[in-house]
Amino acid sequence: MIQLKRAYDPPSAGDGARYLVDRLWPRGVRKDALEIEGWLKDVAPSTELRTWFGHDPEKWREFQQRYRKELDDNADAWQPLLDAARDGTVTLVYSAKDTEHNDAVVLKALLEEHLGRG
Repeated sequence: MIQLKRAYDPPSAGDGARYLVDRLWPRGVRKDALEIEGWLKDVAPSTELRTWFGHDPEKWREFQQRYRKELDDNADAWQPLLDAARDGTVTLVYSAKDTEHNDAVVLKALLEEHLGRG
């Protein structure tokens, strides 16, 4: 199972293996407070894509397409998440305020598609 959780929400027992999937560290969060297995910066959107998107819901559809292309070109970056999800619960930790229009939502969908194929 793959879950999503904001970096500003406290960890919980049901989170399983937690991974930060943002390129930038969440502002104001202590490193030990996240209780993560790892910080996978390389699964995050490129700086150019992130800057272009700017969390603008009007650009959401195009952002998803562009980000999925980046993910397709960089499968080695997200393979550890897929492997971990096959072993148990994984929580993708992100810092965006918008819980519906962010890169973790796209990454979760991609990983779930690959889990369904495996």
